[in-house]
Amino acid sequence: MRPPRMSSVVERRLLVNYRVDPEIAARSVPPPMRPQLVGGFAVAGICLIRLGQFRPSRLPGWVGLRTENAAHRIAVEWDGPRGRSTGVYIARRDSGSVLNVLAGGRLFPGEHSAARFDVRESAADLHVAYASHDETTRVSVDVRTAERFQGSELFADLAQASDFFRRGSAGFSATRGGRRLDGLELRTDSWHVEPVEVRSVRSTVFDDRDRFPPGSAVLDCALLMREVPVAWHPLPPMRVDAGATAENSARLE
Repeated sequence: MRPPRMSSVVERRLLVNYRVDPEIAARSVPPPMRPQLVGGFAVAGICLIRLGQFRPSRLPGWVGLRTENAAHRIAVEWDGPRGRSTGVYIARRDSGSVLNVLAGGRLFPGEHSAARFDVRESAADLHVAYASHDETTRVSVDVRTAERFQGSELFADLAQASDFFRRGSAGFSATRGGRRLDGLELRTDSWHVEPVEVRSVRSTVFDDRDRFPPGSAVLDCALLMREVPVAWHPLPPMRVDAGATAENSARLE
């Protein structure tokens, strides 16, 4: 049975982005994918997203759920029948929603691990933290809205950064079986991001010096999306080498 198309409102989507040594990033990406480079760097990060009205697209918004979710991701490219394609490889998804944990990878693409989220926000400040139930992953991020996009070595301006992530809206995520990557694409006619200043960020993934030796993963910038209606379109799974997937996925889990 083909998975249903899902709809939701992105109430908040915070993208915390790192510039990463390409050789280090390549260790975490399963073939046939490879890191997509910007100015000689790979681009990796954390997506912290709250969805409202999450439901099958044929149903009205009022029946939808509100969920807090997170994904650790790397921008990638691969060669397909139509040439070079771009998107993100998602090594791990976490969610505060029991439904996402139970149904992800079964009723719709994307296996999720259970997590507890702590979110505090005002008009100018945002704090998002979570800890996975399996105690392997913890993240804490504090940002403040900014008038200008600045400090990035990956992107010259906000428009360039926005376009890069808009074009990487196809995500393929690791699965427990290791023989395929689940595919899901975010589509919207209302794409809009705004700059934020990162006050602090901690991540058991990017702070782990065994995974990322000193200097190999450096915080670059963060972007915020708010109140954007989106549709989530299932994509055909991507077949990968099972041995490579198991080895590489373990590096970010």
